Amino acid sequence: MSASLDIVSVGMVTAVGLDGPSSCAAMRARLDGFRETNFFESSDTRLNGAPVPLPRNWIGEKRMAHLAAGAISEAFEAAPQARGQTALILCLPEEDRPGRPMRDNSALLRRIGEIVNVSPHSRSRTVAHGRPSGHAAFDYARRLLGSGEAPYVMIAGVDSYLTAPAVHHYLDKKRLLTSDNPDGFIPGEAAAAVLCSRPEGDGFKLFGLGLAREPASIVNADDLPLRADGMTAAYSAVFRESGIEMNRLGYRISDLVGEQYWFKQAALVTIRLLRGRHRFQDLWSPAESLGNVGAAVVPLMVGMAWTAAQKGYAAGNPVLIEASSDAGACGAALFGMRKAA
Repeated sequence: MSASLDIVSVGMVTAVGLDGPSSCAAMRARLDGFRETNFFESSDTRLNGAPVPLPRNWIGEKRMAHLAAGAISEAFEAAPQARGQTALILCLPEEDRPGRPMRDNSALLRRIGEIVNVSPHSRSRTVAHGRPSGHAAFDYARRLLGSGEAPYVMIAGVDSYLTAPAVHHYLDKKRLLTSDNPDGFIPGEAAAAVLCSRPEGDGFKLFGLGLAREPASIVNADDLPLRADGMTAAYSAVFRESGIEMNRLGYRISDLVGEQYWFKQAALVTIRLLRGRHRFQDLWSPAESLGNVGAAVVPLMVGMAWTAAQKGYAAGNPVLIEASSDAGACGAALFGMRKAA
């Protein structure tokens, strides 16, 4: 397998920790950040969520900017030489998602740069595809690094479902986990950042990437049956690029936000692609501790895998990281240490 980029450092701001090490330790210990919020699922019952315990009660775009800036600053602390020569790719929720916590993507990008005190790079941009935004961002990042247009690329994601319009919409659609709806997700918020460079020597690397679309999305108007065609195509693209088959995976990390649809999708992919003898492949998900964190999830999952590899508790090598959106966008990426080749 040939690598297209290296992961240099990571940063996180989550409901279970305000930095990467504490967040990953909490998730490894199966701790969660779930608590009652100021929103109500009924007249007398508060809705559970996973808010980030920030020292100040910022709201809206200002809150998102500070969440993202915290994760980005942490990633820069481990690689100060990258400051001033890093293109920022900011992963955000879909433009049409109800209750998205930001209005102007470009203004948010500039605001984050001001907080972090980093001059804007000409190749910085936003990617607003929701949960799989990170996969599209990694595709863009490896092209930037490969062309020499930037020596470093920071992929950051920030999102929140804890806004009044979002909670009202998803409660109305019966998408949230409540006392009378077990098939729903817990709204959360988070930010995560991953600093990338050109592949050099040993380290944690990207070996393959796949992007596809699922026609039978969770909101498909034609009520098509789910066959996981989109995610199967994304996995297949990863395996073609990396030159391995699914039975060589060490483990997987998925954005299983809580609804049955996403677990069924992951199971169908396994049934369709896993062949031959293989070891047990564990399946991790940050949603167990953080709920649905939207566009922050792919940088977060990569940060989980990078930390596990660095500290020696990864469930195998390589690791496949997957994410998909309500509209059917699917992404899969294969990461691992060089010894995976």
